[in-house]
Amino acid sequence: MRLKINRDDLLSGIQVVQGVITPRSVLPILSNILLDADQDKLKLTSTDLDIGINCAISVGILENGSITVPAKRFSDIIKELPNEEITITTKKNNQVFIETNTCQFKIMGLAAEEFPKLPEFKDKEMIIIDQAMIKEMVAMTSFAVSLDETRHILNGILFKIDDNHLTLVATDGRRLAMIEKKITNPINKSISIIVPIKTIHELSRNLQQEGPLSLVLSGNQALFGLRDVIIVSRLIEGEFPDYKQVIPPPSVNKIKIDRQLFLLAVRRAALLTTPDYQAVKLELFKNKLVVSKATPDIGESREEVGAEYPGRELAIGFNPNYLIDVLKILEDDTVGLEVTDSEKPGVVRSHDYVYIVLPMRLG
Repeated sequence: MRLKINRDDLLSGIQVVQGVITPRSVLPILSNILLDADQDKLKLTSTDLDIGINCAISVGILENGSITVPAKRFSDIIKELPNEEITITTKKNNQVFIETNTCQFKIMGLAAEEFPKLPEFKDKEMIIIDQAMIKEMVAMTSFAVSLDETRHILNGILFKIDDNHLTLVATDGRRLAMIEKKITNPINKSISIIVPIKTIHELSRNLQQEGPLSLVLSGNQALFGLRDVIIVSRLIEGEFPDYKQVIPPPSVNKIKIDRQLFLLAVRRAALLTTPDYQAVKLELFKNKLVVSKATPDIGESREEVGAEYPGRELAIGFNPNYLIDVLKILEDDTVGLEVTDSEKPGVVRSHDYVYIVLPMRLG
């Protein structure tokens, strides 16, 4: 293999595939990036066996071939090279030469034949979704995914396509985020898959504000195609909880409040939380919300925020981080928080979005 490539182009490609690599993998080959040069394209591939990423870059190929290189060392070398054309050459015994006009490195790679092959998706139906739409939907739900590995079914986002609507749902058992959008390229079947959070993070990093995303399914694997980047992922197997059962009907007992003022008040109250005293107290009065926090041996805070509220007076406690997560991601100037009782969930609705958060005991 011999090729010439611009340093910045190569660095961009490395950054795309580097995220899935486990530095101390049991299999040394999984700490490497596969370089495959063929027909004026350099393809970079990485995998941890659950998720694989492939990125294609246009380059000047002088000689076709393939090799794997240690990801971190290769990345560190390319970062430190001057911003000019780089020549990469492979020689006998898996030696890789990296050269510029003034600089030369030689590193040892591993044979490309040892690198695991990514699953193939031949003759499968392709679902086309707008990238900007899926980027927004992922941002509105991914923060609610459970990180508790004992509840593996909740360690991802449910993607459900039904009746030309795409629904994304995430929950950790204490809160739930759901968003639904119409697909402009309808399909004739229902689909329900759970995409792992690691795949979601890689997808989020690569999604753009324009262009299509192609989704292809095969068994318990999914392929996400984004122009020059392909992400292949194993799916989480099992039955996602029935989220429709936990979404209450809209309530008239709702406080309307400036989103930014509410966010700042909750953030300030959260400064006095501890692992043992997490709950921030919300007191709802006519046209006023009081956000307060009292923590033994730490201190107290109290803040009034003007709000529109016609209901009965009520005090309720919430984990402030669960409120902050949703308030900072919404774009509406005014947010509505539905609360019916101090022991029932709070609900935020915005257009095609629903966020439900369980209350916490006060005191």
